[in-house]
Amino acid sequence: MTSSDLWDAEAAGRYDEELGEMASSKVIGETVGFLAGLAGAGPALEFAIGTGRVAVPLLRAGVPVTGIELSRPMIDQLRSKVSAEQLPVTIGDMATTQVRGDFSLVYLVFNTLGNLRTQAEQVACFRNAAGHLAPGGRFVIELWVPQLRRFPPGAGGAPFDVSERHTGIDTYDLSTQQGTSHHYTRERDGSIRYSCSNFRYAWAPECDLMAQLAGLEFEARYADWDRSPFTSDSPSHVSVWRKPL
Repeated sequence: MTSSDLWDAEAAGRYDEELGEMASSKVIGETVGFLAGLAGAGPALEFAIGTGRVAVPLLRAGVPVTGIELSRPMIDQLRSKVSAEQLPVTIGDMATTQVRGDFSLVYLVFNTLGNLRTQAEQVACFRNAAGHLAPGGRFVIELWVPQLRRFPPGAGGAPFDVSERHTGIDTYDLSTQQGTSHHYTRERDGSIRYSCSNFRYAWAPECDLMAQLAGLEFEARYADWDRSPFTSDSPSHVSVWRKPL
């Protein structure tokens, strides 16, 4: 078992409802279009497939998809959308779990690399991706860029979302690259529900080094799935590495 938090049945049951903009047709369309273009005829493997936010529409776009997921309750939610025969999923972590076959695409979206809370586990994830790729195949991750410039001097945290229903605050330990996202959500009865998730942040150049250690070659980096340019002001990146022929 890795250091990743484990989504329980309660968290899995409300996961899709709380996706917000990440579940919009625009975001899903751009994400699936990008991944399908790299996968070609496939097959594709999603690490931390969750409830299938990306995998199900990618499958419907004609790309055979297989998944790895640590949380059984998340898989249960996925099964309400698609059968195991159509989209097989293996229970396990993305750093060490292996499935049969070679894939033209392995992908990891929505900041999920950070769920692995040690550098060694994140490197192992890159190596696991490389081990599943056919020659010429690609590994794609979507990852946020830590917004440390938001922090006033001496502050340990900064808000990343303030809305009528939700307030989110990230706290960081800059000496260890560990962080926690704190969520305060207003329920329909007016009460406030607190939840949190832990992560290790990694910079884009650190990801490139992890890819090198896994034997992958850098191919491209964008600010988003629409292939907009990545700059020093980009809050996230979509990065692509290729397994040599």
